[in-house]
Amino acid sequence: MNVLISWLGKTDIEKMKQNELASIATLATRHTVSFDEILILANAWEEDWQSYEDWLNKRLHIMDRPATASIVHQSMDSPTNYQAIAAIMQRHLEHLSTSNNRIYINLTSGTPAMTAISVLFGKGIYDCRFLQSGPDNSVEEVHIPFDFAATYARVARTSISAKVMAGPDFNGAFNDLVAQSASMQVLIQQASRLALTDLPALILGESGTGKEVLATAIHAGSSRSAKVLKTINCGALPENLVDSILFGHVKGAFTGADKEHAGLFEQANGGTLFLDEVGELTPAVQVKLLRVLQQGEITRVGDSKTRRVDVRILAATHRPLISMVADGTFREDLFYRLAVGVIELPPLRQRREDIPVLVSQILAEINATFAKIPDYQSKKISDSAINFIKEQPWPGNIRALWNTLSRAVLWAKSDELSLQDIAGVQLQLKSNSQDNHSLPPLVAGFDVQQYIDGIKEKIIVAALEQTGGNLSKSAKLLGLANHQTLSNWMKKLEIKSDHLP
Repeated sequence: MNVLISWLGKTDIEKMKQNELASIATLATRHTVSFDEILILANAWEEDWQSYEDWLNKRLHIMDRPATASIVHQSMDSPTNYQAIAAIMQRHLEHLSTSNNRIYINLTSGTPAMTAISVLFGKGIYDCRFLQSGPDNSVEEVHIPFDFAATYARVARTSISAKVMAGPDFNGAFNDLVAQSASMQVLIQQASRLALTDLPALILGESGTGKEVLATAIHAGSSRSAKVLKTINCGALPENLVDSILFGHVKGAFTGADKEHAGLFEQANGGTLFLDEVGELTPAVQVKLLRVLQQGEITRVGDSKTRRVDVRILAATHRPLISMVADGTFREDLFYRLAVGVIELPPLRQRREDIPVLVSQILAEINATFAKIPDYQSKKISDSAINFIKEQPWPGNIRALWNTLSRAVLWAKSDELSLQDIAGVQLQLKSNSQDNHSLPPLVAGFDVQQYIDGIKEKIIVAALEQTGGNLSKSAKLLGLANHQTLSNWMKKLEIKSDHLP
């Protein structure tokens, strides 16, 4: 059977009263296909439905067309309610497609929302054909030249790839930050108090510990939260453009400056500027940044006029700034300007109590991302896998954990991630650099046993930190026969319990 399905439009009613054709009547009487059924969906103008049915069926009878037109009432609060329209179209198309019907959909009558839903369901799921009429009552068959399912899958894959590459995206409120561990609870208390001030702050921590997440939370908890937060990675600033990026430029200031440009300090005026990896700034840029912090003024490149800016500075780095100040690679005066409030994020290996909640958050976000894949099964994680994760050192911290879980979800054959799933995708990065323990000067009186004991002490403490203080696991890591041997070493080297994490 050939079935035409259409929404009822106001123009269809008005033209009927003038005994003239509009969209539905045009397609019903002029298309080369003679329809066997015409299903008209309507939610308005109920007083005219019977008149319209009688008028259209009379025309079809006169033209010896077999179809019977019927109007079916549809309950919805608005003709632009996408959810209601989708439910209605899916119900009718699913019913019609169960029989051996060839379904045609009229795209001319109804609201744009009705047309959009009709195309999505008709093309993407039910293999319908599409018709529309012109102002001159012409009939046109519409060909939609792409496969919705394939297009969706391709776009979903691209979206998933971008999301996985971007890493975790936790919200910026303090109560959303994971803080089961004592160290993180203290840190969040400090950050919350710091947010209430307008002071500059320096966030320290290894790569991947979440310095930008914490900076976002500090901004969100501050009096500037309604204003903009601008972020710049200082390690990616090209030195020949740094002045323009930070302070802006006027038209004609240099080749290619074809219009005025407000730098990041002006863009963040009234808000916050987050300088990520501030330890990467060159000495020349450090001088310029110090001047802005001292005077609260910037000058665009090529301009003689100074401009006042009101910007709170948050900075972060994984580099040892105090050592860099000592060796002269980072300006001492700039360091003290930035380090009014200092917060150091602990690495993941020092906040193992937070790992189960972090894993739960990350896995929920990965599941939401991968849900775009057809037939994707949401993943959970076993207790043994979580315990395995807690034992790992995670040199890349939360970012490394995110990437590992993403790979595990991608390759897992079951809906529950096992210890083997995690271990199988964990990357073991090896340093290309030489051993950190360079040989000491060999001079008269050198004590080789003391030197060896120093190395043993460092490696034992590292093993204890990695295993959470478990002597049996630490002994196994060190290749010792049993934990008693390790205990004897610790006693001899006077490694106290305060070395344990």
